[in-house]
Amino acid sequence: MSPSHPSGQTEKNRSTGLFGRLRDKLAATQRSFTRGLSDLLLGNRALDDTLFEELETLLLSADVGVETTRHLVSSITDQVSRKQLKDAPAVYGALRQGMLAILEPCDRRLTIAPERPFVIMVVGVNGVGKTTTIAKLANHLKNKGLTVTLAAADTFRAAAIEQLKTWAGRLDIPVIAQHTGADAAAVVHDAMNAAVARKADVLIVDTAGRQHTQEGLMDELRKIRRVINKTRPDAPHEVLLVLDAGTGQNALSQLKHFREAVGVTGLALTKLDGTAKGGILLAMARQTGLPIRFIGVGEGMDDLREFNAAEYVDALLPAP
Repeated sequence: MSPSHPSGQTEKNRSTGLFGRLRDKLAATQRSFTRGLSDLLLGNRALDDTLFEELETLLLSADVGVETTRHLVSSITDQVSRKQLKDAPAVYGALRQGMLAILEPCDRRLTIAPERPFVIMVVGVNGVGKTTTIAKLANHLKNKGLTVTLAAADTFRAAAIEQLKTWAGRLDIPVIAQHTGADAAAVVHDAMNAAVARKADVLIVDTAGRQHTQEGLMDELRKIRRVINKTRPDAPHEVLLVLDAGTGQNALSQLKHFREAVGVTGLALTKLDGTAKGGILLAMARQTGLPIRFIGVGEGMDDLREFNAAEYVDALLPAP
């Protein structure tokens, strides 16, 4: 029989494993950003203007954004001028703390409130991985013991309806769908009634991927929201915007338009495993303060992770 381990040690091992796996998934960001920072700040470099200029360049290259980069670097240079940071490794530690201070307010997990059905409306432009994210989210909620129903309200693309049906079949989750070209709001109306009749815990509504600049299509999103709200005055309980981390600063423009149209309440950042622009989370957090509910770091069903600020900073900038 294997020797027993103290529960604290088991939890520590589990956490270490999570950090390790996340670091592996964030390999692209690490190559261009983390290693660059390590080379810059974990040596014996003098704390001069050249070092801070190189630090700015690294942050900007990771899509941290101009405003957030200035905030981080200004905070560090202020600490240096007050003699609070005396060498490059101390700057590395201060940068870790600065990033954590930006991200922690956005570390707010999606809580399924008692209202039934709890309605999650998922929005985003084409190509961000929205439908796959919905499937992963449904799997995540099902694993928590919740019953989930899906609404295939992306009626513009037959492929989207079929994709959602395929995922629903694999997960053994009911999906409410109509034919391609059907009125999306009508699909949502049927799905709301079905979720109530089935006493489902959660209804996840897929919507057509659209460019945020197409006003007519954004009007349809508003209509879907009104239909949900008419059936349940307190719904949707969550409007989750799915963004591709690889699009960098363009994701902020998408967020602005969707937020104005349908009132985004949470974010899911996908494809972080394939981008060198992992700093976009910092820009999002600093500029919007919106909850980052999930990050997508791979194709597997378990690769949609609940966002954890400390874990993310540790994966990007491991403690020396």
